[in-house]
Amino acid sequence: MKILPHRTFCGEFAIPGDKSITHRAIMFNAAARGRAEITGALLGEDCLSTAECMRALGARVEVRGGAVCVEGTEKFRDASLYCGNSGTTMRLLMGLAAGRAINACFTGDPSLSGRPMERVAAPLRLLGADITTENGKPPVTLRAAPLHGADVKISVASAQVKSAILLAGLGARGETSVEEPFRSRDHTERMLAAMGADVRVSGNTVRIAPCVLHAEDVTVPADISSAAYFMALGALLGETVCKNVGVNPTRTGILRAFSRMNVQYALENERTVCGEPVADIRVKKSALRALTLTREDIPSLVDELPLIAVLCAFAEGESVISGAEELRVKESDRIRTTAEMLSAVGADCTATPDGFVIRGRERLAGGNIRSYKDHRIAMSGAVALTASDGGGEIADAECVDISFPGFYEYLRRG
Repeated sequence: MKILPHRTFCGEFAIPGDKSITHRAIMFNAAARGRAEITGALLGEDCLSTAECMRALGARVEVRGGAVCVEGTEKFRDASLYCGNSGTTMRLLMGLAAGRAINACFTGDPSLSGRPMERVAAPLRLLGADITTENGKPPVTLRAAPLHGADVKISVASAQVKSAILLAGLGARGETSVEEPFRSRDHTERMLAAMGADVRVSGNTVRIAPCVLHAEDVTVPADISSAAYFMALGALLGETVCKNVGVNPTRTGILRAFSRMNVQYALENERTVCGEPVADIRVKKSALRALTLTREDIPSLVDELPLIAVLCAFAEGESVISGAEELRVKESDRIRTTAEMLSAVGADCTATPDGFVIRGRERLAGGNIRSYKDHRIAMSGAVALTASDGGGEIADAECVDISFPGFYEYLRRG
């Protein structure tokens, strides 16, 4: 994909639905009593993997236009579950299936097959799950076993790990709790509560009791992780407005980073939709300054870190991002691939074991980059090339369809 440079970039954008919420809306309703309609869903490859897995488990999941209609099943059947490239699908389903006492095998594509799954399997064993991995990675084999409640303390703040434990707890005997070092995104807690679960949050600890879920219609807000690319282009080149964006406080680390970087932005038309806070986000061209992010900042903006690194490449001063080892085990090693992408477009970026050191420059030359079939690297690279002097090409650019179908068409509208 060839990306042309822009002198200015302006416009209003209706961003696709939130991927995290879409995964959960399909999965939880498929495990609930009754029927539900999910509107505004993100129908990219990852969420379609979740839909296919829920069909394999016995639920009815139909895509009708822009909506997903789900008829749940309280009793799962044994199944082989192919999760494609979606770590969210595999990790959350490991917990949900364990709580339903079924036999299941979880597999994925080559990229997912290289990602760590013991971080989920190990705490599930504390609840009594009979679950094995292959050297810590997929395939994952689950054998039917009764679960009991447990108090679980996890060392890394992870919404996927926390969610898997809570979902297992729905089918366990007794109460289950999960304690994190920092609070991760809370879409699971919000949605389970709306569907009738007994969920209680105290600080960084979440507790859940066994129960039956009841189907609930969901309107999915726009994904702030996807909106962030067009917010960044507004900060670099002009003015953008992203409409109907979810601004859940556990997901708005990007906005707190914007404040530290002197990005001019405003939340407009703030409201609540299906229990999730939503707003339009306006961003204007800004004189960027360097940024420091540490381990405590990472959970609320981990998906946006490659993009934040791009903004740092244009900021005045030296930026330091640390405590982000989690990037090493995403669709690519995002510490290595982000640093490589930035160097390819003329930025001054040094990878560290847990992040980056980036020395900002007023202008970047542009160049050709590799996406490593990682959607976040491809889209962050597209922003860098759009704001560069010469633009360039992205190899394996189609990987953006995982989370943002039509991304390049949106980009050409600015």
